[in-house]
Amino acid sequence: MDIKHIRELIKLMKDNDLTEIRINEGEEKLLLKRGTGDVVQVTNMPAAQIAPPAAAQPAENQTQKPAESEAVNYITIDSPMVGTFYAAPAPDAEPYVKVGDKVTPETVVCIVEAMKVMNEIKAEVSGTIEKILVKNAEPVEFGQPMFQVKPD
Repeated sequence: MDIKHIRELIKLMKDNDLTEIRINEGEEKLLLKRGTGDVVQVTNMPAAQIAPPAAAQPAENQTQKPAESEAVNYITIDSPMVGTFYAAPAPDAEPYVKVGDKVTPETVVCIVEAMKVMNEIKAEVSGTIEKILVKNAEPVEFGQPMFQVKPD
């Protein structure tokens, strides 16, 4: 299954107010589950193992962040998919960006690995990286803020 297909399924879920989709393709099973707040979880499991997905994280962390960012109106770079965040192209390489780096819309800021596919994520904004909100090799959710950028 490719990420484009998964994005189409997520859009279908939102458009039709569906809360869960299960797909079986050969040995792979995919479970898309949507809870409150339009958070979509993607769980990819081998056919022999089906377990309920982890509960969605409460939005408490998000309610605390606007207080510190309201004065400057930071822009966040959010994860476009569920996967694993990587700050650098290889374990021994320098990170794509560090705090204080200037970025343009075409600047690659990280990689999000989803289903064994390495997806380069571009900033899509101009500004300065003020904060990196995710640690290397940490899982990220769809729409989760990864970077805080001070716009130019």
